[in-house]
Amino acid sequence: MIKNQKKAVFYALGAVACWSTVATAFKLSLNYFSPAQLLWVATLTSVILLISVLAYQKRLNELLPSFKQQPSFFLIAGLMNPTLYYLVLFQAYDRLPAQQAQTLNYTWAITLTLLAVPFLGQTIRRQDWIAILLGYTGAMVIATRGDLLSLQFDDSIGVALALFSTFIWAGYWILNTRNQVDPLISLALTFILAFPMITVATAFFSDFHMTQWQGWVGATYVGIFEMGIAFIMWLMAMRYAVNTARISNLIFISPFLSLVFLRFLVGEEIYLATIVGLVMIIVALLIQQLKKST
Repeated sequence: MIKNQKKAVFYALGAVACWSTVATAFKLSLNYFSPAQLLWVATLTSVILLISVLAYQKRLNELLPSFKQQPSFFLIAGLMNPTLYYLVLFQAYDRLPAQQAQTLNYTWAITLTLLAVPFLGQTIRRQDWIAILLGYTGAMVIATRGDLLSLQFDDSIGVALALFSTFIWAGYWILNTRNQVDPLISLALTFILAFPMITVATAFFSDFHMTQWQGWVGATYVGIFEMGIAFIMWLMAMRYAVNTARISNLIFISPFLSLVFLRFLVGEEIYLATIVGLVMIIVALLIQQLKKST
């Protein structure tokens, strides 16, 4: 593929726009569906979208051979994402203000640094320790609404779930370091294999009594944009990018835009502690990037 930085920026901004709206979609949808129901509809929608894209590209014949190469990998990947990751994340959104759940979830890259030590044999440098300390302090600022000394949370279980989701997501990406299959094929396979697992989870934790159209609209939106189009656009951005670092930095626009949507569409009052904590987390992530470029 011929490199084109303008196209890369276009696709990256499209992905950022999608990701900026999903916290709002999560929170609104959870007014009508349980976390398991939301995940079931979103995953079904995403599977249909991904299969349609592969059919358009005439690549459906790649699915079975790719699965046969490493079936256990795709089953474990599907269990981690979307099954466990979104079940935990949606539970966090169900219990916390969306601004808290979303911003705490942004610490996943810091969690990845910690997990990379035992699982990938990487070392933690001084810059990483600074980023870890700053990032998790920012998370605590958000979780306690700025009252760090009290260590009192709006919902301690919700905070724990939001932070636990970062370990699942980071673990998923560590698992993918061993994957050589095309990313789009991989995503389609993991979601196809995850759907039966999510169906069982929905039957166990909830039910299939989903009659409110608002929930269907929201869950379908999540499946199309969070789990489908955003990933495809980001993949295109990386392929077209001349400078991937500049493109990657655009992702930091997303959480701030998301707060705007949460304020005006969900009606959440945005706490000063959320903004302060988010800035601390973003600075921590930038410190990690500076380390990688040296």
